[in-house]
Amino acid sequence: MQEQQALDAFASLSQEARFRIVRRLVVAGADGMAAGAIGEAVGVSGSRLSFHLSDLERSGLIRSRREGRSIIYSAIFTALSDLVALLMRDCCEGHCEVCDQAISLFARCNGRPQAVADQAPRPALVCSEAVPSGRPGARQGVKA
Repeated sequence: MQEQQALDAFASLSQEARFRIVRRLVVAGADGMAAGAIGEAVGVSGSRLSFHLSDLERSGLIRSRREGRSIIYSAIFTALSDLVALLMRDCCEGHCEVCDQAISLFARCNGRPQAVADQAPRPALVCSEAVPSGRPGARQGVKA
């Protein structure tokens, strides 16, 4: 994700109603929700809802599709995971395996329930305890 795309997305999310809309669409998953149901769920109606949905669509965070007489909106999960990745990519000077794993898992989300292949519990690590990952692009030779 380019910096300008991220700035546009964050600017769109900085408004309370749009933030609530995106959160509600994340809960709805890949199937999305009809515009009227979104308005009821977040307490926004009419032209205000249309304005907010258009802004979110323009910023690349949601998409719409027509189903019969309804317009269904859904979150674009890749765009949301890209925002998280942009913020977390350089955590701990780019040497955090925990954040690398989280970014990888977010990138796999498609808005539909899925089982994680490795269900074995792992001890939780705090970023400061993680071993440098050696991933490409990570800053090398930086002392913590």
